[in-house]
Amino acid sequence: MRTYKPNQIINKLPKAVLAVIPLLLALTLVMGLNPAFAQGKRAVQVINDQLSLDERHLYSIKNLHPGDTLYVYLEGTAGNLDPLAALADARIGAETLGAAYEEKLLFAIEEGRDPLEAIPEIADELFLTWDDDSGEGYDAAFRFEVPAEGEYLLVVSNSPGSFSSGDYTLTLGINEPKAITEAVKPTGDEIAVLHQEASQAGVVVQEITGALSSDNPATFYFLDTINAGETLYAYIEATSGDLKPILTLRDYGDKPIRSGNVFGEKTSGSLSYIFEEKETNYKLRVESCCEGEGRTEGNYRLLVGINEPEVLSGEAGNTDQTIIKQPLDVKIGVKIDQITDIDQKAENYTVVADLQFEWQDPSLAFSPDSCDCAFKTFTEKGFDDFIKQTEGKWPDFSLTNQQGNRWIQNKVVVVFPDGRAKYFERFTTTFQAPDFEFSRFPFDTQQFNVHVLSLYPEEFLIYSDLDGYSGMGDQLGEEEWNVINTKTSITTVDTNSRFSLHFEAERSLTFYIVRIFIPLLLIIIVAWITFFLKDYGKRIDVTAGNLLLFIAFNFTISSDLPHLGYLTFLDKLLITTFAISVLTLAYNVVLKRLEIAGKGELGIKIDKYMIWVYPIAYVVAFAGVTISSL
Repeated sequence: MRTYKPNQIINKLPKAVLAVIPLLLALTLVMGLNPAFAQGKRAVQVINDQLSLDERHLYSIKNLHPGDTLYVYLEGTAGNLDPLAALADARIGAETLGAAYEEKLLFAIEEGRDPLEAIPEIADELFLTWDDDSGEGYDAAFRFEVPAEGEYLLVVSNSPGSFSSGDYTLTLGINEPKAITEAVKPTGDEIAVLHQEASQAGVVVQEITGALSSDNPATFYFLDTINAGETLYAYIEATSGDLKPILTLRDYGDKPIRSGNVFGEKTSGSLSYIFEEKETNYKLRVESCCEGEGRTEGNYRLLVGINEPEVLSGEAGNTDQTIIKQPLDVKIGVKIDQITDIDQKAENYTVVADLQFEWQDPSLAFSPDSCDCAFKTFTEKGFDDFIKQTEGKWPDFSLTNQQGNRWIQNKVVVVFPDGRAKYFERFTTTFQAPDFEFSRFPFDTQQFNVHVLSLYPEEFLIYSDLDGYSGMGDQLGEEEWNVINTKTSITTVDTNSRFSLHFEAERSLTFYIVRIFIPLLLIIIVAWITFFLKDYGKRIDVTAGNLLLFIAFNFTISSDLPHLGYLTFLDKLLITTFAISVLTLAYNVVLKRLEIAGKGELGIKIDKYMIWVYPIAYVVAFAGVTISSL
């Protein structure tokens, strides 16, 4: 049996057009039998199922009698499914139908027509009847008067160009008009039979590579929903090291179903399993053999397929579709609007910031006709209820360097019909800054971080950077610091994804220059000027006063910093100044004693040299302090 794919028709066709082609090409003549209906008998059947983006379901309807009326109502009940229903004569081959569709569509495009305008006309020619939106909202509904006895094919798909998916309820009625006007109870009759083989998404093969080590001896991969009757094939082989991988298929309760290389005796293994029912949340566990010191390590290649036995040989090629569930990709950004306080002594800082998440979860999808809206907006409680109802994922997180409470000013979640969601939160909180380093204070540059850690392992959720969002506001409100560099990073902590906003800030020096360095320089100059006085007693008074000023400076600075186990640049500067001042005081005392002892001439000779030694000593000492602090 041949099945067309959209990309086999023509590459230049619009996506909205190509979305219809698989619906037409999936028709098949191989169908099961339905029980016969007596002419004029009333019957109702209700079918509940689910459509993914790449699926369409074919139902066989047989033994309808001339004069009977078939009623069809197709309703999307979950997700954003916009359903379409079409009825065709089974005597038309799938290849003939597909070729006719392609020919007519290409002709319309060559004439310069809008493909979406031409598709309804083409469908009218190729189908006995079809419908997209005649029901309530986006529901499909039609009635069909049976002209002749025979086999008919009912196709259930998503609407062209809608790219929708979700659950549906298909109500079929024979000679029962209420089937398309109101909820009716099934009579127990089997009107339509789903052809399992023709309704499958087809062959799917996916290749994955990974690595196992003593630190990470096992991992797992969740599988997408697998339909009843489909067969899962899986093959694993080591590609490096001494790895001997063990492969296990486990159900939603972690119960092992099938295994490959279960005793870890080989470097490869395989398994297969036929699903009797439609299943979700099954997973493949990959682990290295064996426990303790015998644990093997290395890289591996995992090949997983649906309905492709060649997977077991390890030779099957990848398809465009996937079977392994990808982790929920959450784009994240943090923007700091205000820095309200930087507490150097406590080594923390307080900010007003915006946090935004963007992700897409098919579980959150909804049909716009359910609310006549382009999106839904939720507050916290409303979104919690919505998550519980849809069984979707909420990307729970923790700000790992947060101190105390996080005061949330406002937050909102916006969900779009295709399952895209945006979360916005504006908050105020205090963050720890353990990387503060004051050795060059006040010429220091400090590192600040905001760490957002996912509470889910990376098998379930990974972070990625929300381009263009993260950074600093224009009016930070912090005058002492100037932000000079900002960047973001995504790392892994244990098995969880972590987003970090890093920014670097340098201290504004105006305060320190005006309030500390200039007064300090003036004090030193005043002390030097005293060298030109002949009254040694006055010199002693001035230098003693300088000592008191330096002590006061030291207390002023120390009140702003934590109790450090090392000296800052300013500490070294003050200590050096203090030491030179003490020596200067001692020198003046010596001169005074020489004067009292009648050796004043000797003191004058020494003083001629010390007038210039004093400033040179300060220059040399300050240069040494600067070099030692680099």
